[in-house]
Amino acid sequence: MKELKLDAVTDNLPQVMSFVDEALEAADCPMKAQMQIDMAVEEIFVNVSSYAYAPGVGPVTVKIGIADDPRRAIIVFEDQGVPYDPLAKADPDVTLSAEERQVGGLGIFMVKKTMDDMSYVYENNSNILTLTKRL
Repeated sequence: MKELKLDAVTDNLPQVMSFVDEALEAADCPMKAQMQIDMAVEEIFVNVSSYAYAPGVGPVTVKIGIADDPRRAIIVFEDQGVPYDPLAKADPDVTLSAEERQVGGLGIFMVKKTMDDMSYVYENNSNILTLTKRL
């Protein structure tokens, strides 16, 4: 897996997106899958940047690899911020109007719907979130 270590600040989002897109393009990732992965990566990175170390700043490691059989992209986010499992929160009730819904959770919900698999562990004082998307 290739990895990128940098501060979890939204100003670093373009660098993260370039890192991910380079790996996806080198793997001849279909455009639809790349767009879905890009949306997920942006959502997760912005969440880590906004909440993991608030109000301070800390490091995040983004890893990406391409696996075969079945062919898929695996993206891992690792930070040492506040322990938080984004998969433990209940999905928002999307049948309610925007005014009736509670604030928050829609981004993670979209990531869950577009990725083929997501997993979270808290290990060695680190949040580790893994996204998998079939190519």
